[in-house]
Order: sequence, then C-alpha cells, then structure tokens
Amino acid sequence: MADLFEAAGLTPHAPSPLAERLRPQTLAEVVGQDHLLGPDGAIGRMAQARRLSSMILWGPPGTGKTTIARLLAKAAGYEFMQLSAVFSGVADLKKAFEQARARRAAGQSTLLFVDEIHRFNRAQQDGFLPFVEEGIVTLVGATTENPSFELNGALLSRCQVFVLKRLDEDALTSLLAKAEAAEGRALPLEENARHALVALADGDGRYLLTLAETLFNIGSAKPLDTKELGQVLQKRSPAYDKDREGHYNLISALHKSIRGSDPDAALYWLCRMLDGGEDPLFIARRLIRAAAEDIGEADPMALVLANAAKDTYDFLGSPEGEIALAQLVVHLAAAPKSNAVYVAYKAAMKAARETGSLSPPAHILNAPTRLMKDLGYGKGYAYDHDAPEGFSGQNYFPDGMGRKKFYDPKGDGVEARIKDRLDRWAELRERRGRQG
Repeated sequence: MADLFEAAGLTPHAPSPLAERLRPQTLAEVVGQDHLLGPDGAIGRMAQARRLSSMILWGPPGTGKTTIARLLAKAAGYEFMQLSAVFSGVADLKKAFEQARARRAAGQSTLLFVDEIHRFNRAQQDGFLPFVEEGIVTLVGATTENPSFELNGALLSRCQVFVLKRLDEDALTSLLAKAEAAEGRALPLEENARHALVALADGDGRYLLTLAETLFNIGSAKPLDTKELGQVLQKRSPAYDKDREGHYNLISALHKSIRGSDPDAALYWLCRMLDGGEDPLFIARRLIRAAAEDIGEADPMALVLANAAKDTYDFLGSPEGEIALAQLVVHLAAAPKSNAVYVAYKAAMKAARETGSLSPPAHILNAPTRLMKDLGYGKGYAYDHDAPEGFSGQNYFPDGMGRKKFYDPKGDGVEARIKDRLDRWAELRERRGRQG
C-alpha cells in the first residue's frame, strides 16, 4: 500500500527542484559573493586554512547563506548540523549541543547552522554563548535582518558578521546559463524577456531558478516576449518589510535625497516605498518634517504645501493622491535649503533647559493689578509700533541672562530678505543701546 509521500509523488525517485539540483558543490561555484569567498575573502581564507570562526551571515533571501554554511563544513572537515529558529526550540538546541559535545570528545568538530537566527528570543540566543566560547560548536547563523538590532550584543561579540550581497545581473545571468545547461535546452524567451526575468528575480538566485523552472515546465512553442512573460509569471512583491530595517533605510534615503536637492533620486525612493506597500501617510509625515527641518524659512510655503499634499492624499486616496506626494517631493528637493530654524530651535531648547527658572524682565510683563504696577511690572515698556522704524530694540531676555543668538539665517531664498531685516535690527539695537 502506498504511503502519503508516495501518493503525493514524493518518492526517492521524484525529481528535485531545479534550485536544489543546481546547488553548488564547492565554494568556488557560489556566485555573487567573491568578496567573501574568493582567495582574498575572509571566509575563503578560513576554508583554505580549515579552521572556522563562529559567524553571522547577513543578506537578502536567495544569496547563498545556507549553501555557504554547508560547503564551509565540507571544506573544513566539520560535521554539519542544521536548525531553523522557526521550527526549533530549547529541546532541539540541547540535543544539538549534546551531540556536538560527544563529537568533540571524539575529535570531531561541529558546524551548527542556525537559519533565521534572529527569530530566537534573547534568552535562547544567550544559550549559545557557553557552547560557542568552549568551542563545542562553531556557530554559523543566517539572517535577513540587521544583526545590530536583532541579535544580542554578547552573541555578536563572539561572532564575525559577514554581509552577503544581493545577486547582481551578471550573477543571475550565470545562474540562468547553468539552468539551461542542466536542462539541455534554452529558456523560451526573447532577449528582452530574458532581461525582464532577471529583473523580476530582484537579486534572489533561488527565486530566479524557480521562475526558470516554471518556464521550462510550460514548454512554450515559441519564445515569449516581455508582455507574454508577465502574463505567465506573477510579479513578485518587492523585498520591503514595513516594520523592519528596509522601512527605515528607504525613508532615510528619501529624506536625504530631498536634503541633497536631488528630485530624481527623491522620486525614485518615494516610488520604491509606494511600490513596496508603504502607508502614504507615513511618507507624508516625513515630508512635512523635511519641509520644516531642511527647507525652513528659505521657502516658508514648503510647509504649507507639505500639509496641502497630505490633505490632498487624505481626500483622494490612492493612487490619485500619490501624485500630490510626488509633486511635494519634487518641490522640496528643488527648493532652497535652510536648517537655520531647526538649529535655532535646538539651541534655544538647550538654553531653556539650562535657565528654566529665570523670569521675564519686568518691563515686558503685563500689570493688570495695582500691586503688579507697584512692583514695576510693565514699567519702561516701549511700544514698538511707536518707535522709529517700528523697532524699539529693547531687551526681551530674562534679567541675568545675556543676549543669545540662536537663529542665524542662511541667506538663501526668502530667508535672504529675513537676514537683511535681522541684520538691520541688530544694527539699530546696538546703536540705541549705546545711546541709552
């Protein structure tokens, strides 16, 4: 009687997926990671010396993390053990460590590969420490998330972190060539569609081979063009996680492109975020901040337009409202820049915290009662509208606190006129101070 696996066609003779059949057999066959695996690469040197250090492999999906760990164990003569943080618990870890300890007693080293290591909680990560320190296991952890945020500092201090690169076009093209050689036939694609297939993989070698296998299986009678390829294969969602590092990296790139006065780059990052499913109102909030922080008084209307773009999106929704965000991004990037108000605010806040108990000078205090008048409140106050040039030049800082200059206009855009006015008022204040 056939079991469930046989009924499903998963017998020992069932064909393996193309990506598994093309898995490299040596480190030299791994594509796209020469900076680590080449003769001068850190991991390549370890493999040549057959002495491995514990490490964290950080990189996007489909860049070879699992394959590298397997081949490292093979090259160095270590026993390979694999756990997944998604499916393994404390009991699995204890069992792995006990087996590794027994092997060590017999003179055999163990490479323990932990996939998705960032999914272990802090206490579980701490459990690795004594076994890594004693050399019972050489730990190779794989993660798609920034280790600085997701892994314990104690564990990181005992491991080297190696960054795997997203596979570039050359690496992906070489994988397609290997797939065609393994199948003994060319992919049914026109040249433009072949480039589109590589772009569709978005740097993920495993995903590219999965797409290629789909194309081999459909066996098209004629080569597909780009439009026909899109009809056969669904577009992959961009690698963008809204609650992890990619979220913050892209909004930072958008903000800095605006600050750097590059509307083209800013539009690109805006579209990357929108295409990745980011909440447009989250983007709008950052754009409002950029208008206040980086444009400021050089173009005071920027803040008004930023709020207007947010309101427009609220009113229209997607996708029409996103055009207002694009218009705002271009306006902010092309606008004159000044962070003078932002810098002044921080300096004034620092001074306020340091001198928080000082009272305003008596001459600028209101005196609604007789007692307050008797105490000198409002005495000597000069009404600026009655002063020459509409400027009295009186002191408005607390008594006992010298005059401070927080706001220093940059002199670009509208702020150039503000700078002229402030310079004139400073001159009048100094002159009337000498006369007084």
